[in-house]
Amino acid sequence: MKWTQDMKKLIAGNWKMNMNTESAKAFDQAMAKVDEKIVEWLICPPYPYIQHITNTKRGAQDCSAYYSGAFTGEVSASMLADIQCDYCIVGHSERRAEAHCETSDIVRQKAQLVIDNGMTAIVCVGETLEEREEGKAFDIVEGQLLKSIPNDTRPDNCVIAYEPVWAIGTGKAATSCDVSNMHNYIREILKSNVADGEEMRILYGGSVKPDNAAELLNIDNVDGALIGGASLKAEDFIAIGKAVES
Repeated sequence: MKWTQDMKKLIAGNWKMNMNTESAKAFDQAMAKVDEKIVEWLICPPYPYIQHITNTKRGAQDCSAYYSGAFTGEVSASMLADIQCDYCIVGHSERRAEAHCETSDIVRQKAQLVIDNGMTAIVCVGETLEEREEGKAFDIVEGQLLKSIPNDTRPDNCVIAYEPVWAIGTGKAATSCDVSNMHNYIREILKSNVADGEEMRILYGGSVKPDNAAELLNIDNVDGALIGGASLKAEDFIAIGKAVES
């Protein structure tokens, strides 16, 4: 079914390399009590804890760029589909950065495998502080976006997440104007390059917290949030989702 703007916003938690079995199970139990009528809830835990997520949609933080084979330590998209993952994040800024040096071509390979295995890819794009200060933010995001999404991208198999690198884990959030301008720009790119691009969800990710969630989630073309630190406490994560009502 094609996603439309009348459907729910996506509130996605990226736990990164945090939590343990006990805390993951406790978080999942807290999510059993939330109202699913307002938003679509998604948790992306570290691989060992994915199957502890039973009360929301479940996702992975990354996948291999290869289908299968002799790739020690890698986890394939088909394996994630096998454990009933609904989503997989690809191209997160921490994967594109120097520690992993993933190019947009690699991100595209991963997104394609996610889609081929029946899941939805969350493709991340975003500029560094240096790139923004040099006036390159829009060019950087456009280049990453067009090189990272597969040809068969549709609203029902791909979500875009805009994450300004300078606002991730820094406590510094982009202004409403910053977010609005970039999300509107991304929307125009999608409309020009993707079938039904006007219906594709665009998430904002960058120090989203309960106290700024209502403002951010009510901006045009912000169709949800990709949440890092604030997704580690169930009460904070739930409060962000409830801000959609505000």
